[in-house]
Amino acid sequence: VQLQASGGGLVQAGDSLSISCAVSGRTIRNTAMGWFRQAPGKEREFVAGSWRDGHLTYYGDSVKGRFTISRDNAKNTVYLQMDSLKPEDTAIYFCAAGYGLIYSSRFDSDRYNYWGQGTLVTVSS
Repeated sequence: VQLQASGGGLVQAGDSLSISCAVSGRTIRNTAMGWFRQAPGKEREFVAGSWRDGHLTYYGDSVKGRFTISRDNAKNTVYLQMDSLKPEDTAIYFCAAGYGLIYSSRFDSDRYNYWGQGTLVTVSS
């Protein structure tokens, strides 16, 4: 299973950016998918998740109301729309697949099976 994140870049505070994660080797249908991020010198942080059927989504407190996760099962791709970006959103963003993940573990990065290589998002002030 391979996850390929793309779409990162340099934007200004207040801008929007959409990143995507294409999965190959296994379907994402009925699979929990997540986005995490890691800023320099900080621990990996949960950003957003999409539960198995895609109808239930959940977000980290720091991005609620600004970020939106979505998925296209037919394309085996997950997206993260980021609006009203702030300099503190600067990080490497990773997508992850949690095959067999239980609901109570949805925020725990250690419970995800597969990870993409990450895409860098830089927000200037």
